[in-house]
Order: sequence, then C-alpha cells, then structure tokens
Amino acid sequence: QVQLKESGGGSVLAGGSLKLSCGASGVVFRGCKMGWYRQAPGKSREMVATLRPDGIINYADDVQGRFTISQSYPKTTLYLQMDSLKPDDTAVYTCWTNERCYYCQDGFCSTSSSEWWGQGTQVTVSS
Repeated sequence: QVQLKESGGGSVLAGGSLKLSCGASGVVFRGCKMGWYRQAPGKSREMVATLRPDGIINYADDVQGRFTISQSYPKTTLYLQMDSLKPDDTAVYTCWTNERCYYCQDGFCSTSSSEWWGQGTQVTVSS
C-alpha cells in the first residue's frame, strides 16, 4: 500500500514562502499525473496545481505566477514552491496521484487502481 506523505507546511507572514514536498517510501512515480489540492476551513477542496507525466502543468488561476509545481528526478518527490503567500492561501494542502498511476516500489512496478491522497499539511498565512 502506497502512503503519500507531505511535509513542509507551517506558519508564515503574508509575502513569505514555503516549499511543500510529497513522496512515499520506496516509490518512484514513473507514469503518474500528480498534483496538489487544498481545503480551507468551510470551503470545498480545490485544485492548486497538477503535473502530467508529459510535463504539462496546470495551475489554479489564483496561484498562477506565485506557485511552482515540480518533481525530482528520479520521480520520487513532488514539490510545491509557494511564494508571495497571502492569507487566502491558508489551507490544508494535500498531495494526489491519479488512478492508473504507474509506479515502482522497492523495485517492483505496478499500476494503481485508485487515486491516492496524502493526509495533508497545514499552511497558515497571517497578515
């Protein structure tokens, strides 16, 4: 069972930066669409940024130009660099992979049958 785990959340002042990371023990994400979602208190979860295996990136309009999604090589870790943070960015940020993600874990490769979600990491931006 692959368990996505995020790190890098915290509390910052408006205008500050944070970098989130996401990975899973022993896993290389060889052919997966991956992304970051967030959920603020009292709001629905929303897409922040996604990265396709072919490198195509999609950002939510309100983070375009401020956030950067990237991946390590080999593809073990997904990142979200968040700059010029605003109080409205305060949320729990969660890592995601698509269904039919092709991955290798400790040398054995397979395709997932469902989406995977991390447990999330809190980002708090104060003014």
